[in-house]
Amino acid sequence: MNIQILQLTEGAKKARGIAVIIDVFRAFSVEAYMFSMGAEKIIPIGDADIAYKLKAENPEYILAGERHGKILPGFDVGNSPTDISKMQIKGKTAVHTTSAGTQGIANAKNAEVILGASLVNARATAEYIRKSGICDISLVCMGLEALAPTEEDTLCAQYIRSILLGEEFDIAPKIEELKLTSGAKFFDKAQNDVFPETDFFLCTQTDKFDFAMRLTRGEDGIDFMQMCR
Repeated sequence: MNIQILQLTEGAKKARGIAVIIDVFRAFSVEAYMFSMGAEKIIPIGDADIAYKLKAENPEYILAGERHGKILPGFDVGNSPTDISKMQIKGKTAVHTTSAGTQGIANAKNAEVILGASLVNARATAEYIRKSGICDISLVCMGLEALAPTEEDTLCAQYIRSILLGEEFDIAPKIEELKLTSGAKFFDKAQNDVFPETDFFLCTQTDKFDFAMRLTRGEDGIDFMQMCR
């Protein structure tokens, strides 16, 4: 098994075999919560203009996402699992665009399989990789706006690697450390309108969900995330 931990957009471009695009704070935590709430389909989009176009063509779609952490103008919801939890999403399609996670999806063009992952579905993602039989695994950490590596995404990659290799990994104290590093923004009251404190805890509930999320090509030619077990 050849496991690489890669970083940011350039890492996504280098990904081969199975590309696991990791965004803990918050893109793929949000998508996992959407699926847990009964979302039928999630369409990850790198280009916000395409997201607006899909919404115009399909008014019933939920438009979710952010730039610089903030909800985009005209969107139904931002990129917060706290805010997503207040919505009625069962049976609906969501179009999702973000500064980091969905950019990784858009750039992993050389991978055979593309998965979206975060701490909430890390073990399920590792199990899906095991079952695939694919030996080349690229764990791509998308970091802060795909511009700088972050502790939480690298931690998630290390955790997934440890599961794949059967190694012990004490993740709990490392999650506590995130409160003082990349997760500190969730505890800054001045930023709580964009980064609710509850988002930190929702995004760090390790292995909360038992499904992986795989990018699939639809009959209409549009790629969408599919929940897989």
